[in-house]
Amino acid sequence: MEGIEISDLHLAKKLRETKTIAVIGCSDKQYRTSYHIAKYLKKAGYDILPVNPNIQSSLGVKAYGTILEIPKNRQVDIIDIFRNKRYSAEMVEEIVKWSKKTGQKPLIWTQLDVSTDRAKEIALNAGLPYVENRCLMVEHGRLL
Repeated sequence: MEGIEISDLHLAKKLRETKTIAVIGCSDKQYRTSYHIAKYLKKAGYDILPVNPNIQSSLGVKAYGTILEIPKNRQVDIIDIFRNKRYSAEMVEEIVKWSKKTGQKPLIWTQLDVSTDRAKEIALNAGLPYVENRCLMVEHGRLL
């Protein structure tokens, strides 16, 4: 799954195998897109880990202030970034630090208009699979 393009076949396999998705920028406000998509993913059977320093919880799940606060022993399969693209490289750098700390290699998923060339470069240089500018909910519905 490493490299610039991840095929639909590999994405479908990853989505079938995934148990836990951390959602960076997950909101507790029902009108926000991040809330709506996290709710969809939770209903689809995934464990959702909201990551947002401005909320206590979302969808009845405790929120983490940063990805670095997720316990080392908590397996995370996909990290979905829902922040403004000006923060994407910073978020990916945090994910790389967390990956090194935990030994995990999650798929980094950037929602529509969230990816940057720098964020992608950081992920790929760290050996982390990367999906750019695609909606996780739409791709889940399309592939599964």
